[in-house]
Amino acid sequence: MAPQREWFEKDYYAVLGVAEGATPKEITRAYRNLAKENHPDANPGHEERFKEISAAYDVLGDAEKRKEYDEVRRMAAAGGGGFSGFGGAGGPGGGSFRVDDLGDLGDLFGNLFGGGGATTGRRSRSRGSGPQRGPDLEAELHLSFEESVQGVTTSVNLNGEATCSVCHGVGAAPGTVPRTCPTCHGRGTVAENQGVFSMSTPCPTCGGRGNVIETPCSTCHGTGVERRARSVKVRIPAGVHPGQRIRMKERGGPGRNGGPAGDLYVVVHVAKHPMFGRKADNLTITVPVTFAEAVLGADIKVPTIDGEPVTLRIPAGTRSGRTFRVKGRGVATGKGTGDLLVTTEVAVPAKLTDAERTAVEALAAATTSSPRAHLGV
Repeated sequence: MAPQREWFEKDYYAVLGVAEGATPKEITRAYRNLAKENHPDANPGHEERFKEISAAYDVLGDAEKRKEYDEVRRMAAAGGGGFSGFGGAGGPGGGSFRVDDLGDLGDLFGNLFGGGGATTGRRSRSRGSGPQRGPDLEAELHLSFEESVQGVTTSVNLNGEATCSVCHGVGAAPGTVPRTCPTCHGRGTVAENQGVFSMSTPCPTCGGRGNVIETPCSTCHGTGVERRARSVKVRIPAGVHPGQRIRMKERGGPGRNGGPAGDLYVVVHVAKHPMFGRKADNLTITVPVTFAEAVLGADIKVPTIDGEPVTLRIPAGTRSGRTFRVKGRGVATGKGTGDLLVTTEVAVPAKLTDAERTAVEALAAATTSSPRAHLGV
């Protein structure tokens, strides 16, 4: 993966609050704690902070990306301009440049991590056409409320570049195979010494592929890539949040010249439920109760997300808006199971039968205290 511009500007270790030598477990633990504290569902207004935390973990949580990120940090420090940009020597002629002046960071560092480029860190003469990682893709997935709570295995449909279905990405016509490049002997690069600089440049014969295709595939014309519709199976874990991005490693755009595929990021959208809401891993529901049930107390039936109702005992004198907790009937995730939060709402009938009116009038006549006495009116 080519380094991103943000890598020069963001200290992802500081974002997650971990040391640069933190272990993968420490990084994951820090991310989970911060994501829980700053998730927009539980903490409205923390959207930007949550995105920053997610971006930091996307890099530091991936061993390959973290290695490249650390290398970029070391090179930025060596440039003398700090982590926000280069301020030191920018080339053989000296002078300074900043990250804002770079048109394409992949042009500067792409070959460094992919095997080509100058060993001193100087700008490569040419990016060449060696193995290149495919682009990351993003797809949207709409789930029902129940699917987001319980998890689901489904598919997303993509329409764009994909590995050629005829040659399976090889680039050669069926029945033929590429032959090893006679110039670079399969390495894809040739060495070129220029004084103190040792340069590795893409092989001029094979263009960095390491092999030569004598009979190209008629479908992809030797590229190994074609445009077509494809379906990608996605496993959505239980308890996924609205707006969460799920990474499917190497299920994105196809790589070029034998490079790995990019990643697919699935953005989850969750439909509202007519009865249930959600706060973190807790489910919420509002249940109407009669005036008599609220005053005298009662055992009431409460629905749950799995369809099996539970019995909740409300004590005498329960006020409207009081919330009760039913343990373990919320969202089950790998970290545990939330609760069901039941809020009572005293139902006031719009119409009364004759018997109900008589009973209410009798209650009014028997009531000697006013609930507004503390207001002095």
